[in-house]
Amino acid sequence: MSINGLEKTKTFSFDRSHSAKVLFKRPDKFREIEDLSKHNRTLINTGSNLSYSPLGFYKNSISVKLKKFNRIIDFNLKKKEITVESGITLSQLLNFTLLYDLWIPQIPGYPFITIGGAIASDAHGKSCALHGTIKNSIKEMTIFHIKNGWLSLSEKENKEIYNLTIGGIGLTGTIVNVTLKLEEFKNKNFITYKTKVNSVNECISEITKKSKEKDSFVYSWNMAENLKSLGKGFVFQNKINNGNVENFKFIPEEKKNKFLPFLPIWNKLTLKTANWIFYYLNNSSNHFREDDFTSVIFPFYGKEAYFKFFGKKGFYESQLLISENTIEDFFDEFKFIYKKFNPTISLFSVKNMRGTQEFLRFEDNKICVTFDFINNKKNILFMSELDKICVKLKIIPSIIKDSRLSKKIVEQCYPEYSRFRDLINNYDKKRIYKSEISQRLEI
Repeated sequence: MSINGLEKTKTFSFDRSHSAKVLFKRPDKFREIEDLSKHNRTLINTGSNLSYSPLGFYKNSISVKLKKFNRIIDFNLKKKEITVESGITLSQLLNFTLLYDLWIPQIPGYPFITIGGAIASDAHGKSCALHGTIKNSIKEMTIFHIKNGWLSLSEKENKEIYNLTIGGIGLTGTIVNVTLKLEEFKNKNFITYKTKVNSVNECISEITKKSKEKDSFVYSWNMAENLKSLGKGFVFQNKINNGNVENFKFIPEEKKNKFLPFLPIWNKLTLKTANWIFYYLNNSSNHFREDDFTSVIFPFYGKEAYFKFFGKKGFYESQLLISENTIEDFFDEFKFIYKKFNPTISLFSVKNMRGTQEFLRFEDNKICVTFDFINNKKNILFMSELDKICVKLKIIPSIIKDSRLSKKIVEQCYPEYSRFRDLINNYDKKRIYKSEISQRLEI
């Protein structure tokens, strides 16, 4: 349905925890971005709407969808820099830069995420122990704010707004274009090694050791069906295959399984079965294999069924940054509440991260632990107890991944929550840019 040039449609967060009937605007000219002020509504920006939390919509806001702003504006091979519009997807960007043996290494795990969305969430990829978050690849940006106009942002110009925008969940205005610093990447395939682990402690030890190796992307897959098998699994290490240079294969731009229905298949029994099948297949196969670029960098591409199998109620993801000094205490407390609630966990994974935590950005020199949960009352109660552990042990939960986090928890876990809120309120005094996240967290 169209209303005064706006499209009205029901939309969902990726985890399906939130939905709303939303007014969308799809500008394709700069003038149309400027004209949004005529609608006299609050705004928020959206890319492909693939963030787990409802980052890009709010029932009372217009969602500005920049998919038509997907052009390459400038490319400097000598300087290894590229300027692109924020609606360009990761696949569109890489299909161009990899032809010149260049890329940005901070790539989240799905090819149709937009650059603007990756910046607003300060996204990271498998190599976050080496390369940190996308913040490290940004040189400068141009944004538009209804009241503050067009702004050029960098470390040298409007630095405060620049820092507020990266990981700023879209609250500083509309990111229109960005200049990225590129890195060489000549070999387009990998050798994946796997190491069997039998406990959480063994897994963390392997992750820590292997993450120090050059050109190596390290992460784990662990079982969590019961306390006895908790942490049992494999540490995977993707190493660039320097001995086998292949011609670049274009990353697909058509989404697979687009029309796959939501089927409520995951439960205790089916997840146990699927996990044990995966475990035995990996346990009985070679400890290394050759992998292509897409399967390593975009692990969820072609595996969309995993998310669809949670059904229409969806799922919750908890992604946590935990210091090495408290990781053992965390899992002691985790096991204690596990005994009480017996949660249904579909995914448990560990990796290292590098960075400096600031504002609401999910980055630090800590261990990143991820859990996926079926959306039911028991699991939500378990996650509430997990929140208390986060506060107690000064753990940082990802607001981009966990769409049920409250203001109280975020305020206690993010040291610069109040500073971010105050700076945003000073910059955007009328609070024009609002989303479900900003309202829930009272930013």
